[in-house]
Amino acid sequence: MDETLPKIYQPHEVEARIYPIWEAKGYFRAPIDPQRKPFAIVIPPPNVTGSLHMGHALNNTLQDAVIRRKRMQGIPTLWLPGTDHAGIATQNVVEREIAKEGLTRHDLGRARFIERTWSWKEQYGSRIIMQLKRLGASCDWDRERFTLDEPYTRAVREVFVKLYEEGLIYRGDYIVNWCPRCRTALSDIEVEYKESEGKLWYIKYPVKDSAEFVMVATTRPETMLGDTAVAVNPEDVRYGELVGLTAILPLLKREIPMIADNFVDPEFGTGAVKVTPAHDPNDFEIGNRHNLARIVVISPEGVMNENAGPYRGLDRYEARDKIVADLEERDLLDHVEEHIHSVGRCYRCDTVIEPYLSKQWFVSMKPLAEPAIKAVEEGRVTFTPASWTKIYFDWMRNIRDWCISRQIWWGHQIPAWYCEKCDETVVTYEAPSACPQCGGAVVQDPDVLDTWFSSALWPFATLGWPSATEDLKYFYPTSLLTTSHDIIYFWVARMIMMGLHFRKEIPFFEVYIHALIRDAQGRKMSKSRGNVIDPLDIIEKYGTDALRFTLTSLATPGRDIFLSEERIEGMRNFANKIWNASRFVLMNLEGYEKMETREDDLDLADRWIISRLNRVISEVDRSIEVYNFAETSRLLYDFFWSDFADWYVELAKERLYRSPTPRGRLAAQNLLVDVLDQCLRLLHPFMPFVTEEIWGRLPGSGETIVTAPWPRVDASRINEAVESGFALLQAVTSSVRSIKSVLNIPLTRQVRTVMMTDEAHKRDFLIEHGDYIKSLAFIEELSVTPRGAKPSHAAIAVERGVEIYLPLEGLVDIEKEKKRLAKELVKLEADREKVAKKLATPGFLAKAAEQVVERERDKLADLDEKIAKIKVQVDSL
Repeated sequence: MDETLPKIYQPHEVEARIYPIWEAKGYFRAPIDPQRKPFAIVIPPPNVTGSLHMGHALNNTLQDAVIRRKRMQGIPTLWLPGTDHAGIATQNVVEREIAKEGLTRHDLGRARFIERTWSWKEQYGSRIIMQLKRLGASCDWDRERFTLDEPYTRAVREVFVKLYEEGLIYRGDYIVNWCPRCRTALSDIEVEYKESEGKLWYIKYPVKDSAEFVMVATTRPETMLGDTAVAVNPEDVRYGELVGLTAILPLLKREIPMIADNFVDPEFGTGAVKVTPAHDPNDFEIGNRHNLARIVVISPEGVMNENAGPYRGLDRYEARDKIVADLEERDLLDHVEEHIHSVGRCYRCDTVIEPYLSKQWFVSMKPLAEPAIKAVEEGRVTFTPASWTKIYFDWMRNIRDWCISRQIWWGHQIPAWYCEKCDETVVTYEAPSACPQCGGAVVQDPDVLDTWFSSALWPFATLGWPSATEDLKYFYPTSLLTTSHDIIYFWVARMIMMGLHFRKEIPFFEVYIHALIRDAQGRKMSKSRGNVIDPLDIIEKYGTDALRFTLTSLATPGRDIFLSEERIEGMRNFANKIWNASRFVLMNLEGYEKMETREDDLDLADRWIISRLNRVISEVDRSIEVYNFAETSRLLYDFFWSDFADWYVELAKERLYRSPTPRGRLAAQNLLVDVLDQCLRLLHPFMPFVTEEIWGRLPGSGETIVTAPWPRVDASRINEAVESGFALLQAVTSSVRSIKSVLNIPLTRQVRTVMMTDEAHKRDFLIEHGDYIKSLAFIEELSVTPRGAKPSHAAIAVERGVEIYLPLEGLVDIEKEKKRLAKELVKLEADREKVAKKLATPGFLAKAAEQVVERERDKLADLDEKIAKIKVQVDSL
């Protein structure tokens, strides 16, 4: 390979060329080595309908960073990829497609519709996989899985049948959350509740054979057509005499009993409630206790059915309006109140959920939850941040049975068959040819399983279970799960339950819950706000590495990410900095040969960069092990940009260009190559493309950085005294450069400088290493003395007990400079006042996101520092 780098880094060309090489060479393939403990992650499978969004970009970047580092550490490393069939979501997409042809799924029939869905999946389902590859995801693509492929289907059937045989799956008539749009049942956690403005209608229910009536309050008048009782609390003295009497259902004039039940809240409405067992989960339970009839009045499509009398055929909301009007006309509506209440909506299409009585399949959850609770209590599974453990426990300790049947066609069809002759239910792995009881014909249940049922098996089904594969034996339990907080219930908890039940082992040891990505102001990203940042657009504009490093640099455990394009642009600049510094090193390797450097080959800067490098390796290892990706990124950014590029490379130029001995130049070349090599390895998990492109051009580099050994800390090379001494040189050098900047003196203008301190060891150190200061601060004459008479007309700074004077005679027009600085001071103080005023506003502090407030505080501190520096120089003038 050509060892020189082009002048400009072109990320698109590099990324498009490098990723196919990685794949073709099999660098991501996970080996099985019984002598070594593996590290494994199963990817949270994106929906086949999905397109890469910023949440995917974050989650997969974090996983990839962990995986790439583990691989470089020589650990057998598996990152298992795959996609989810996403039942309702995919069916909705395909139904919209065929609607363009004027067809419904019912026009096609089940078999042809499923065929069309598979065709759609083959055409578009790989889109998200290709986008993950663009992100640089180093998955073992040879092991890619899909939740509807044949081996996975076998695992799903095995689980269903075994749970059924153990009495943990059952079928029964229950109130379920029904979506009239998707025409399917939803589990409790698939319903999203939103505060809504509604009404509370107060309806008069006449008492039979009496002029009296009982007033009932309801938020859903249309369901009254299915009422089979009026209930009051037995302790409510207002209604004691009415219990046992009969009420007349308004409009339909059906006789219904007046009952007492402890569930009724005397404080709600009038204290008397209508009981509709077929359309309310609480009423269903009341109905069971009092043996009430269950009358369904709303169809699965959300239309009133034959039990709704004159309202048959009306949409549920049309029926509501007509019923209210009819009640009013008959003087049966007493009054109406505005009412704010929580309304459940379908998590897929946002349609208002209808509680609906139907025959469904359920999993009995409490027996499965108990071992899963214990696993987290005992620390066998840990959450980072730890605060999510409480959320997990809250849900698991109050868990309800899980409705797993869905009235759609795309998915795992439930392996249950019903005899058409004797009504026998047959649950088995393979389709029976006839009823085992009577020999009659059987028909399979048309419903499919909830997508999350198959997803719950992901950690072990993807590794070949129920077969005892080598992958399953070696990689299960997996090591880490990285995911978002919104699917702790949907997915994480259920995987723990299923893993423990079927494998008798936890599915993973650690769960890392990543943050939510918000915009720069801390608002949730949404299309309606117009603040969505598309990762693919960002990759196109700035390159993959810039996006990845931005995301990791903001990923602090427990804190949401405030993302802006400016931050991404800043990390694109960092990628360019890496490129330019590396290009400089590669361009100055003429005559290079590998040599073992001796202690006497090293000067102060060499010993300092070696110490700093080893310290950074240690700190990076520590921070990444606790998933503090932001801290890891900061360490790497600061070390490369500041320590290596801005300081060490600049100081090395003296020996590269003017070393008095060939060995001195060769020592500088070797250290530049060695430190750059280690930097690139440390950065590789976060910025894989630019590091691969550069690393391959370093002398002595191997085939790929992907499998290059991860840097190991040599604690004996960490030298506190060297770092402390060099920090003094950095501080005084930076001060001189700062004075020049404040006073508009060109950086490269040679100046005289006086440094004074009464600490002899500091004087000796500054004198010994004064050449560094003179080189980097462009000082032609440096005087280091004990404290004494101060030079006149000199700019001043104080750093670490050292007074620094820069005589200004002949450098600036002092009167003119006073006026310029005074003007600059006025502007800065005005800016400061604005920021301080904002921070003093209680409304801002109460409403603004924590990170927005912190940003304003940082701005204030920065302004204070600038003002202080200018004031010092004004005083000195």
